[in-house]
Amino acid sequence: MFITTVGYILAGILAAAIIFIGARFLIAPRTAAAGYGVLPDLDRPGVRAYLSVKGIRDITTGLFVIILMLSHATHLVGWVMLAATLIPIVDAAIVLRSGGAKSIAYGVHGGTAAVMLITTALLLAS
Repeated sequence: MFITTVGYILAGILAAAIIFIGARFLIAPRTAAAGYGVLPDLDRPGVRAYLSVKGIRDITTGLFVIILMLSHATHLVGWVMLAATLIPIVDAAIVLRSGGAKSIAYGVHGGTAAVMLITTALLLAS
């Protein structure tokens, strides 16, 4: 029971965080892009559109997790969390490939992946 509770708390924090990050890409794209680790030229045509796409997809990803949590599908939340761990891993690779800060690639994206793997382990262990 305790392990499941901790897993759910971590999953809820991760879901809320990615919803916040997604909203930030819609409301403050320059700040969000800097936090991601790659600074695009927002004056170029189409760049804001791609940042908006990222924003809405992040929000939707967080909502998927919340919906699964509300349905008490513990193992399904764990499996979805495991699959979604690919996102911060690839984000780290994108930041590194684009010449972004290693501290953001490893600290933000790598740290997120680590927390997601811990959350996955807790949810699948229950």
